[in-house]
Amino acid sequence: MVEGVEGGAAAAVRLAGGAPLRETLDVTDPGDWLALDAGVREAVRERARFLPAWERSAPLPEELTGLDDARLALALCHRDGRVRQEALRHSVRHPELLSLVVIRCADWVRPVREDARQVLGEVMNLGAALELAPLVLRVGRRARGAFGVELLGRVLRRAPLGLFVPLLASPDRVVRRFAYRLAVEGRLVRPAELARVAAQDEDTVVQDLCATAALASLGDVCDGDVYEDVLPPLLSAANPRTRSAGVTALRRAGRSEEAWTFLGDRSGVVRACARYVVRQQGGDPVPWYRERCTAPDDPALPPGAVIGLAECADRADAGLLRPLLAHPAAGVRARAVAGLRSLDCAEVKQVWPLLDDPSPGVVREVVTALLPWSAELPTEELQARTGADRERHIRLGAFRLLDARGGVVALRAAVGLLQDPDSKLRTWAAQSVQRWRPSPDERRGDPEVGELLDRSRHLFSDHMLRRLKRVAGVGG
Repeated sequence: MVEGVEGGAAAAVRLAGGAPLRETLDVTDPGDWLALDAGVREAVRERARFLPAWERSAPLPEELTGLDDARLALALCHRDGRVRQEALRHSVRHPELLSLVVIRCADWVRPVREDARQVLGEVMNLGAALELAPLVLRVGRRARGAFGVELLGRVLRRAPLGLFVPLLASPDRVVRRFAYRLAVEGRLVRPAELARVAAQDEDTVVQDLCATAALASLGDVCDGDVYEDVLPPLLSAANPRTRSAGVTALRRAGRSEEAWTFLGDRSGVVRACARYVVRQQGGDPVPWYRERCTAPDDPALPPGAVIGLAECADRADAGLLRPLLAHPAAGVRARAVAGLRSLDCAEVKQVWPLLDDPSPGVVREVVTALLPWSAELPTEELQARTGADRERHIRLGAFRLLDARGGVVALRAAVGLLQDPDSKLRTWAAQSVQRWRPSPDERRGDPEVGELLDRSRHLFSDHMLRRLKRVAGVGG
């Protein structure tokens, strides 16, 4: 694999020395061709006074006829546009170099660009389109790269589904996106298959595209049987957007009653869609949520039902959420804190004990709830929680609250964590020290500030440290 401009320049030197093209580049990798194209002109990019190393050692002849693949590849990437243009006339007899013709279609020199487009238009068939699609789409991102993408689309639109399948299964997500757009446009894929892809593909763009297309292809029919092959994959998908599309489609399928089971979904967008479908049916989701949150010890209580209550209820329902702060499931405790915060009912004395919760998710929600009152929290107790004897998520939570205080309290906490065993926490502490400034409501000249800055002098230049000390009134 050729990496970057330097790798491309090294590959150019090897090609000039007689190395075979296939032994120098991975001809199936678009990145190798792009690196070679950039590497051949490395000297120009760096404004060097000398020719590139490959051109010094083995310059191209004035007449390009008879050059092998390796040398003609160098000519197609040459710094001189006239050489590139001449090389294009010989490239038709070298199918291996069609990738460089694709790159030249976006050339900055108009005559080179036009000649390359003519060559590519003459030789681009279905086989070449399937092989070159990854490179064409990468070059298509350039300012003059639209021609190749348009040509690729015209050729692939004439392809039967059987030959189109490799692109739909390509590991390159850009290729998959392009292929599925064409497949949807040409209605080449059945709705059930689109739904399966929407549920299983790793790329969110493909998921959204296929889910939308699967439902749109069913039209406005209300016969629930038509949805049997489409809805189950969507409703069971891991991606929330895909699940929400399936939930919304339940109403059109005449199966609105199934939306009740998604009111407690772990995703907020799915819960919102479920509430919409339920209300369109004439139902009220609030009693459903209240009923499930009245059993604070129920191990089967879904965390989504807890936060769902806060999303559609009012402050009077906060009394149902407070007992859930002691629920055995961490997810329920975390959502209870989040729900109280969203209802503006998260009192410090109630959520403070959960700062020592064994679950990082719970502590994260507690810290978010306590941040507005960080100045009122007991500094000593927070500082004690940053000690190495505490779990990482507790140290991090306490640090976030201390850092929000600002002033010497924040500086003391950050300097104390510069030796923390966790590398990320050390990094965040160092960044806190570097952006620290004295609080306007604290007295200047605090000797502790000078001591703390001296302990962290390795994070500053001498000039910046003296300047920060002067601002804090502790001398230079």
